[in-house]
Amino acid sequence: MDYSLFFTYLAACGAAAATGAMFQPGAWYQSLNKPWWTPKDWMFPVAWTLLYLCMALAAMRVAMLAGRVPGVGQALAFWAVQIALNTLWTPVFFGLKRIKAGLVVLGFLWLAVAATLVAFWRIDPVAGLLFVPYLVWVSIAGALNASVWRRNPAEARAG
Repeated sequence: MDYSLFFTYLAACGAAAATGAMFQPGAWYQSLNKPWWTPKDWMFPVAWTLLYLCMALAAMRVAMLAGRVPGVGQALAFWAVQIALNTLWTPVFFGLKRIKAGLVVLGFLWLAVAATLVAFWRIDPVAGLLFVPYLVWVSIAGALNASVWRRNPAEARAG
């Protein structure tokens, strides 16, 4: 394990996670009509902590193969796109309260996570597998965001 690489990727994840501390759900989110299957509040920090650890580990594994396996550069570029979109969603949804724009960001995030998973899988199947829970979580987040958008038409129009 290359701890330097791991902690570099983990730092990028930490920057994304910081948006969650800066733009917390708060009363606005609590007041929204949400589906019965909405994850409990305590699940979000637990899930994201595990996901960020897996994302950093996966990126480290792929980065360690640079120069030896083709496609590493593109795979890590996909990783960069997904972490940027990951960082963007929280301020858009919770900060700006833009439900529809959040859904658009999540759509692009889902595509970026799927592309990263496939690219990583081709280079290192373990790295690809480490992205599977993330794709599942982003799928749930997308479904939740879409449901909130449909269930809250006045809020959706306001933002």
